[in-house]
Amino acid sequence: MVPGEQAEDAIVAADVGNGKDAGEVRAAMGVVGGDDAEQLQQQHGGGGKFSMKSLLWHGGSVWDAWFSCASNQVAQVLLTLPYSFSQLGMVSGVLLQVFYGLMGSWTAYLISVLYVEYRARKEKEGVSFKNHVIQWFEVLDGLLGPYWKAAGLAFNCTFLLFGTVIQLIACASNIYYINDRLDKRTWTYIFGACCATTVFIPSFHNYRVWSFLGLGMTTYTAWYLTIAAAVHGQVDGVTHSGPNKLVPYFTGATNILYTFGGHAITVEIMHAMWKPRRFKYIYLLATVYVFTLTLPSAAAMYWAFGDQLLTHSNAFSLLPRTPWRDAAVVLMLIHQFITFGFACTPLFFVWEKAVGMHETPSVFLRALVRLPIVVPVWFLAIIFPFFGPINSAVGALLVSFTVYIIPALAHMLTYRSASARLNAAEKPPSFLPSWSGMFVLNAFVVAWVLVVGFGLGGWASVTNFVKQIDTFGLFAKCYQCPTKTHAGSPLPAPPHH
Repeated sequence: MVPGEQAEDAIVAADVGNGKDAGEVRAAMGVVGGDDAEQLQQQHGGGGKFSMKSLLWHGGSVWDAWFSCASNQVAQVLLTLPYSFSQLGMVSGVLLQVFYGLMGSWTAYLISVLYVEYRARKEKEGVSFKNHVIQWFEVLDGLLGPYWKAAGLAFNCTFLLFGTVIQLIACASNIYYINDRLDKRTWTYIFGACCATTVFIPSFHNYRVWSFLGLGMTTYTAWYLTIAAAVHGQVDGVTHSGPNKLVPYFTGATNILYTFGGHAITVEIMHAMWKPRRFKYIYLLATVYVFTLTLPSAAAMYWAFGDQLLTHSNAFSLLPRTPWRDAAVVLMLIHQFITFGFACTPLFFVWEKAVGMHETPSVFLRALVRLPIVVPVWFLAIIFPFFGPINSAVGALLVSFTVYIIPALAHMLTYRSASARLNAAEKPPSFLPSWSGMFVLNAFVVAWVLVVGFGLGGWASVTNFVKQIDTFGLFAKCYQCPTKTHAGSPLPAPPHH
């Protein structure tokens, strides 16, 4: 335990021994996130009594953070990873999942360290964060200046915007496999209206029960895909030709980069914790659990269907309709609603701050202010309905900078001086106890992601994305839907590159 945590725990223990409530003590110390002081006071009611509202609505523990990270990390991308395996081949698919999972965990750790450093410096200056949620661009501003703030704001907001777009596209893509009487564009309109209700969820504290349920839903879906593929067996004449072309290979690789780049909301999740310093290894532990979902499901689907997945970016499309599949579709729809809220909430915070409404106590007034953010999400989902290929494009052009390159560079620059290292709020981790070692590892992350993720991945993903536009057009009414003759018999969908 670091000295800051020891001091914090000592003060809490002493005051609790004097008859005070631990939540109130932490709130008074300013060691809880943003609006925690007010929420904890409401939660404990001065007497520390249990309430169903606190159980379901007010989260801030280590477990809450773990559920939030694990639930948010794997959502609709679970359905596109078999498609990526068909592009990469089995060996590359497995190795790249492990590689990017560990790399993502490292940069999430760096973000947590920088958050603690920023907060420690600000609290020494007497700054209070009551009713204010710290965000990544503010951390960059406080540690490195306004140019870094601008870069962080631009990349993070754009990534989160398209992250919500992807969830909306996934909703329309999934529901079509239960009810194809409406085209996917119409389903996008419907689910856009449904997802807009997330404006009423104030902050990440209030996702406690949703995070728990969301992870259960993806766990069911992942094991459904694994078992259903194994029971189905290999299709006649199955082939596993990947990897055989550069564009599909790097497109698949950037989808995996995107999969383990879900920590753009790390700062907001940390800020919702009662003790943010304990976040450090939570993302790694969440990633280890996510491996148990993504690796078996993607490998089993690729084993069973092979190259057929190259033209089916949604894994549901190859499995026969059963009650088990319908249940998985419904659960994924609910989870995508939750993930929509996860990705959109930081955008809501940014917009609230821009219009001066962030510290307004009224939930309904804040919800009304947030509504304009949902409109561009809706519009973009209708323009680019390319479920699967859009993940890779976002991964290469946005995720590569947002959650890999910028955090690694920011950490190197924040601790470049001897005095900064000497006075650091968080020292190097026990498994890498050298500042030089951290610098070398960060430099590797920057170089790798810049060349392989952004460079080669960007080239491949944009090439593939343009082919989708050429094949299906913008505002495609029903992306990858089988066309029908006048007699109603299905014909194959247009080729998917």
